[in-house]
Amino acid sequence: MSRYRSWSRVQRFGIAAYRKYSNGGRYPNISLSAPLPGIPKPVFASVHGQEKYETKITILENGLKVASQNKFGQFCTVGILVNSGSRHEAKYPSGIAHFIEKLAFSSTAQYGSKDEILLTLEKHGGICDCQTSRDTTMYAVSAEVKGLDTVVSLLSDAVLQPRLLDDEIEMTRMAVRFELEDLNMRPDPEPLLTEMIHAAAYRGNTVGLPRFCPVDNVDKIDKKVLHSYLRNYYCPKRMVLAGVGIEHEQLVECARKYLLDAKPVWGTSAVANVDLSVAQYTGGIVKVISLSNIFFFSSLFSSQEEDFIPFAVLNMMMGGGGSFSAGGPGKGMFTRLYLNVLNRHHWMYNATSYHHSYEDSGLLCIHASADPRQVREMVEIITREFIQMASNAGEMELERAKTQLKSMLMMNLESRPVIFEDVGRQVLSTGKRKLPHELCDLISNVTASDIKRVTTKMLRSKPAVAALGDLTELPSYEHIQAALSSKDGRLPRMYRLFR
Repeated sequence: MSRYRSWSRVQRFGIAAYRKYSNGGRYPNISLSAPLPGIPKPVFASVHGQEKYETKITILENGLKVASQNKFGQFCTVGILVNSGSRHEAKYPSGIAHFIEKLAFSSTAQYGSKDEILLTLEKHGGICDCQTSRDTTMYAVSAEVKGLDTVVSLLSDAVLQPRLLDDEIEMTRMAVRFELEDLNMRPDPEPLLTEMIHAAAYRGNTVGLPRFCPVDNVDKIDKKVLHSYLRNYYCPKRMVLAGVGIEHEQLVECARKYLLDAKPVWGTSAVANVDLSVAQYTGGIVKVISLSNIFFFSSLFSSQEEDFIPFAVLNMMMGGGGSFSAGGPGKGMFTRLYLNVLNRHHWMYNATSYHHSYEDSGLLCIHASADPRQVREMVEIITREFIQMASNAGEMELERAKTQLKSMLMMNLESRPVIFEDVGRQVLSTGKRKLPHELCDLISNVTASDIKRVTTKMLRSKPAVAALGDLTELPSYEHIQAALSSKDGRLPRMYRLFR
């Protein structure tokens, strides 16, 4: 009873009347909703303040684009992205981009060795990296914000003033040879299969050209070849200086200081051999026989920019993974490849959907693997899944795929280096950047008819197939093509007198 009497007194007089400071004085009897005396009025974040932190873009007089996104913190990520990659090597020996990636941040006009560069960055808590893809080369540095001037100076030197010494090129040859050997021996075949499927889909052109240097070209690439390539592709109009975590005006000032009038070591003669080819999808098959289990990679094509978001949603809807994956809906257990393939066929090792997107083309792939003796059945299961993509998507599975895609997008963009790459790539290819909330709106607007439309159009093109392993039971390309042209995705029946 005393507890109830106590509570009634609290209600009558207020809790503050019963609380005291350590010196015995009572707390003031102030309502929690009233502002505290002597404390400034709080300013709350709102959606309307979002435009202050959008991506800002400035184009310098020489054509260089400077893009930034402010993200408060002690560190920033800054880098130079170049519209240059393996797809631009049609007039050169394949493998130049692979060499450039390995040679990045070596000795320059200002720094005598890679060690000097690393020691300079270490003073600002920084690290550096260079990555090349089929269409982009990216030099990036993460460091303290107060070291921005040093970072941009270093980037300018690394991109425009590399020494490319003979011993550095020779060390790069050794590194490339080792990577090529490792590529063929590693247990995970995905990098090799990705190379094969691009070679099959775009035979001999643009994104179908090899991303890794062919063994025969390792000794052909020297300083003269590299300078010839860099002279054509490393020009300001094909570059973006992107930064995340810094003020835009500060980045523009550094760009003017170190990149506006910078003279590259290979000279500034007129650009003559820039490859502006548009990706030409061909379809076809690439096979590599090995002692490993079979890996089948089936792929189809899309080139319309407005179809990118529906294909990304379709990719999430297909999902899939390995047969030993564990977890709930967040791991994709309700995707089609889990429900229709892995749950029903215990002998399947893997069935995963992939989406490769480029400025002028794209691939939607299903990667599947199984015991070599069951390859034919596996191929038929995958072709049936491609055909069933054109069926009407259920409302629940479509909403789940869209929600999962938005969740993945927003989760990835929590990382500063990911924001940097997103800013740089979008500005490099389109000259502007779609913000995350704009992409989420586009994802939300995807309908079942959009999925059916892009899938129907995709199925009209020839398939691209890559197969690795024991290929004894692999159906012919003509039979795979016939299955993808049928109503049910079944392979033509084969009758054998002997097994």
